[in-house]
Amino acid sequence: MRIAIDIRRMYEFGLATYIRNVVRALSRNDQDNEYLVVGSTARFEELGELPANFRLLPLQNPEASFANYMEMQRVVNAHKVDLLHIPHTFWRPLFVKAPYVLTVHDLLDYMYRAHSRNNMPRVMHSYLTRQVMNHSARIFAVSNFTKRDLGRLFHVPPEKVEVVYNALDDTFLRGHSTPEEQAMIRGRYQVDSPFLLYAGRISPHKNVARIIEAFSALKADLAKDGSFSDLKLIIIGDEVSKNPDIRRAVIRSGVQHDVRFLGYVSIDVLRVFFDMAKIFVFPSLYEGFGLPPLEAMAHGTPVVASNTTALPEVVGNAAVMVNPENVFELSRALFRVLTDQSLRERMKAAGLEQSQHFSWDCSVRRMLDVYRQVVAEQRRR
Repeated sequence: MRIAIDIRRMYEFGLATYIRNVVRALSRNDQDNEYLVVGSTARFEELGELPANFRLLPLQNPEASFANYMEMQRVVNAHKVDLLHIPHTFWRPLFVKAPYVLTVHDLLDYMYRAHSRNNMPRVMHSYLTRQVMNHSARIFAVSNFTKRDLGRLFHVPPEKVEVVYNALDDTFLRGHSTPEEQAMIRGRYQVDSPFLLYAGRISPHKNVARIIEAFSALKADLAKDGSFSDLKLIIIGDEVSKNPDIRRAVIRSGVQHDVRFLGYVSIDVLRVFFDMAKIFVFPSLYEGFGLPPLEAMAHGTPVVASNTTALPEVVGNAAVMVNPENVFELSRALFRVLTDQSLRERMKAAGLEQSQHFSWDCSVRRMLDVYRQVVAEQRRR
């Protein structure tokens, strides 16, 4: 088979992680088929060294331009591919002759637009999303929750959807950080107190304002208990300035001196923060999968997470799960995990075991089975 993989949206952090790991895992597990990796030259370096059955096909036009949209399809058609894998739902290859498969990470964007007051963009977005799904040969959903959403919102038949879980980036499989790495973090970021950690996007569905409110209630309970008087909350994620309610929550909760916003950090730095954190807190309102809790578990960090959407699939029984809309339930869970050492030890062991249930090698082997099925069906036609 000759399979093309679209890597054009590797400028987005989550998609970059997904594409990079899928390509690398395919290169480890399949030396028989030919792969054409299509996208901007600037993205190729992130993929690392690839074997001889992988070819890099650079596109000349700027990403997200109409010229790039047309060029992508010309390149795929010119190389007579058997299958195209599009790792997102943002464009439909209208003129590509080969069948294509999609990866659906979540339907959050559709859901937000569905509640928009501006009717025309909502209708157009819904129509285009439905078209790209209807014309795909198969769909990879990153969780059973996302598969159910595809059926509920777009009436995609379940037999068309294959659940293929995400997994950990290799960075989080290198083992724990060294004392020297932790000393570097303490010096660079002035982290000299125990802390809770949130890492992820700063957007309304991530529920960061409620983390801050729960942290404020937690501080009051800890003061009564006489423990962790210097506890901090560290928030790693970009675009805080675009969400003023986050800053307002800090001021309203009176924790200005105990909450730190660090902005974006590299994966290598993030893994050290996971090792140093007392608890990783992730009460997200909506997740198609939810990698950060899994990353924290891989480093033995106890996790408090939502009991909704895809997160129960990811964390299993290894995390304390809460109603993400109940600030006091979240605060009580944080207090319990922070102060109960035997519970912490059990959660560390369970989290490490849970994180090992997800493997990119296993995931791409399932993808390969689907690739073969789709190409075989196309050839029979």
